[in-house]
Amino acid sequence: MVKKLRVDSLFIPCPEAIGDELYPNGIFVFNITRMLEHIHGHPEEYLLENISVNEFCKEFSSINETHMDSVEISGPVILAEISPGRYNLIDGNHRMEKARRIGMESITAYRLNAEQHMRFLTSRKSYEAYIEYWNGKLE
Repeated sequence: MVKKLRVDSLFIPCPEAIGDELYPNGIFVFNITRMLEHIHGHPEEYLLENISVNEFCKEFSSINETHMDSVEISGPVILAEISPGRYNLIDGNHRMEKARRIGMESITAYRLNAEQHMRFLTSRKSYEAYIEYWNGKLE
């Protein structure tokens, strides 16, 4: 059962440093660099799984064709539960696209639920908007 989220008055936005990789999804901006650091530092909190390459639409990815030849596909991609039960690819668009092009059926991924990825939002405004968005999907 999916539960409503509550605003944590102690929430601290994830800091951004020069050079950090960010994933903007409308008002929601996730710090991918800090997310990856946390995943690697706390592997027991995150499950690695195989996902279907064809499950994720290529129309939503912005691909730099000059970069494709150098893309290494062995690293996992990151999926985030953006709304209840719906996971979006937030890191690894090039890896996913290269896997698709070479005919791979699956790729490894970290699948983060809402509570796991919310801590990487970069502003209080986006954090509160995310909770309102999520809870609105439950009504």
